[in-house]
Order: sequence, then C-alpha cells, then structure tokens
Amino acid sequence: MSSTAAASNSIAASLIAELEHEGAVTRKILERCPPDKFDWKPHEKSMTMGRLASHVAEMHSWTVNTVQDPELDFAKFDYKPFEPKTTEDLVQHFEKSFNGAIEALKGASDDIWFEPWSLKNGDQVYFTMPKVVVMRSMVLNHIVHHRGQLSVYLRENDIPVPAMYGPSADEGQM
Repeated sequence: MSSTAAASNSIAASLIAELEHEGAVTRKILERCPPDKFDWKPHEKSMTMGRLASHVAEMHSWTVNTVQDPELDFAKFDYKPFEPKTTEDLVQHFEKSFNGAIEALKGASDDIWFEPWSLKNGDQVYFTMPKVVVMRSMVLNHIVHHRGQLSVYLRENDIPVPAMYGPSADEGQM
C-alpha cells in the first residue's frame, strides 16, 4: 500500500472527512445567526443565541488540545468566551477554529488515538478516556448536540433552518 493510500485510511483521515462534512453544516447554521438575536434565549436557564453560537464555533478548536495534549485542566487557564459583534465575526471565529482542527488532525498519527486523555479541574478528574473517544464524544458529538440546539433557536425566531442530514422544512435539498 502506498503512503498516500495508507494516509487516507488513517484514523485522522476519517475524522477529517467527518469534521469537513459536519463543518459545512455548522457553517450554514452560524451564517444564519443574526446579531440582533444574539441576546435571545428560549428559557432563563438557556444560553443566549450569541453565546451558544460562539460555543459551537469554538468547539472545533478542542481538536488541537485533544491531539497535542494529554489533558485539559480548567485550573491551568483563564477561559474567556468569544463574544461576536456580527455574524461575520462569528463565522470568522468558526473558520479559525475549524482550520486549526483540520491542521492538527493532518499531523496526527494513528498511534496517538489510543493514548489516555483527561478532562479535569485541578485534582478533580471528570474523565479519562482514549483520545479517539474524546474526539468522537466530547468534540464531534458535542458539536452536533449544540448545533441541534442552535437550529431550534433559529426555528423559534422564524429564521430558515438549513438542510443538515436531508431536507429541512425550509430547504428541500442539501
């Protein structure tokens, strides 16, 4: 098997293909989030549309940490959520996060995916699992989960919901 063929059959290549597919859908959702609705939320316990959209946009960057580091320790950094002012800000933030994720995956060998990765806050360990499971559950599935919430926010504000895994009520085709 050639090195090109071997690379296309790697775990990272599979994750890149999935991330690219999901990223195209995520981009469509984010492009529809209007700044005049960034403060809207469906319930007092819910995130605002702007905060949720920003979270969806930045989650792709978690790929870099998953590939490069053995853990994410909340006690070791001061997180400041991105606060977009415009839809363009939001989409640009997504593009930066998405492109960084793709680059990190391109450099990932199959060997790293079975290394343990932990999410913790100082001495409190929330979980430890293989990096490949982190990518599927905490990164990709988590993005899809919050993107689904965001599609409901769009619907509740009479903003057309794009086709995702087939036609939507607003778009007949993908």
